[in-house]
Amino acid sequence: MQWSGLALLIMVGCGILLTGLPAFLVLITAAALGALLGLATDTFPLALLGALPGRLINLFDSDLLQALPLYVTMGLLLNRLPVADALYRASGAILPRRPAAPMVSGMLLGALLGPMNGSVGASVLGLSRVVAPKLAAEGVPPAKREALIAVAATLGVLVPPSLVLILLSDAMLQAHTFAITETGRNDFVINTQDLFHAALVPAGMFMVLCVTLAWFSGRDVTGLPDRPRLTRGEGWLAAISLAALLVLLGGVAAGYFYAVEAAAVGAFALLAAGIVTGRLRGAVMRELLRDAMAITGALFALLLAATTFTLVLRLLGTDKLVNNLVAGIPGGDVLPTAIVLAVIGLCAFVLDAFEIIFVVLPIVLPPLLIRVADARWVAVLVLLTLQASFLLPPFGYALMMVRGALKPAAPFRAFLKALAPFLLAQWLLLIVILAFPRLVHFLDNAKGTTRSTVDSISNEELNKRLNEMIVLPPPPDLK
Repeated sequence: MQWSGLALLIMVGCGILLTGLPAFLVLITAAALGALLGLATDTFPLALLGALPGRLINLFDSDLLQALPLYVTMGLLLNRLPVADALYRASGAILPRRPAAPMVSGMLLGALLGPMNGSVGASVLGLSRVVAPKLAAEGVPPAKREALIAVAATLGVLVPPSLVLILLSDAMLQAHTFAITETGRNDFVINTQDLFHAALVPAGMFMVLCVTLAWFSGRDVTGLPDRPRLTRGEGWLAAISLAALLVLLGGVAAGYFYAVEAAAVGAFALLAAGIVTGRLRGAVMRELLRDAMAITGALFALLLAATTFTLVLRLLGTDKLVNNLVAGIPGGDVLPTAIVLAVIGLCAFVLDAFEIIFVVLPIVLPPLLIRVADARWVAVLVLLTLQASFLLPPFGYALMMVRGALKPAAPFRAFLKALAPFLLAQWLLLIVILAFPRLVHFLDNAKGTTRSTVDSISNEELNKRLNEMIVLPPPPDLK
């Protein structure tokens, strides 16, 4: 019955792609079918399904999940307040007056606001509203506008404290705890701050590549951009917003703030500013709160359904099958890691990044981390793969969002031609990090990084816990 779990995974991917139903509904349906199959074939007793409530309670005991509604609220607020517009106009006024300046401004805005936007979708909508009309007015072709907005919207995935990065850190903590418990390695459990530090250098490298490509891509734009004339109010708003964002992002990256604390401060500041300026009153406030509740509810529904689905896969023994497959890959650390990344990349054709984090990573990460001891290196490679999944033609989430938000859309061939240099840079960075693990360890000893170890247990006790489907609780103080 172990292979039936992989069949369920394929069924989930096909169901999401072909039916158009919400992902959580497809996952719950697949979990129910898997449970019925397991009970009908006596693969596991009915009593083991009683582990589901405890599993869900352990799941929602994580403080990191508090960040979900906060980041969603921040993304909605940034789309309704003039912060992005003021920052873009200020950037255009500061940069040299060249044809490529507007594209560079758009890329920088995506990197600055992306981590606070909460999701790639929110970044796409915000950049489409603020940047796209200005690029069109300055003569940038539609294909280049779409490519720039799609890439800029994904930059926030790599820059702490992005929502994808936070959710990935939680999945890594669970998988790493399991791996060092089984192997008995006296290792430090990776936490959110470790992943923030490990991602900074790759994020900086990709940011430099994207800004450089944006500059060269915009050189053939005809005409020179008009320098925006900033009013005193816009100048102050841009300066205050830039300072606040840099303090929050820098504080999280340096370990002075937890990601949840930074999200709470950012959401409160934006909400207070909107209320004081009168931009969030009456129907606007009600719409914002309704959207925040709907998006947060969808994410929590996906998380609940994915947790239920992965429980059924474990009961069917699919995790043991994957463990044996990964253990049987020859070579050192690079080959098994590359193969697992390739599997994640294939999943990205039918699943978005959140679905991969909730469904696929709990299955493939524990056996990989048993095989590969460098959890920070693995985490950054997975993060880069998830970020690449947003731009993976033809169904990448950012691509579909951009082409849906900007009408009329450019011809797809021209769009891919404009996107190609950024895709090459993305995969080049992934190969470089795969070949040179040291690049993720420059800030290992940064101030504020929390360290905890997990005591090893016997194989008998481990197997007993797996059979009873008891989820190991995370070590304390690992927000």
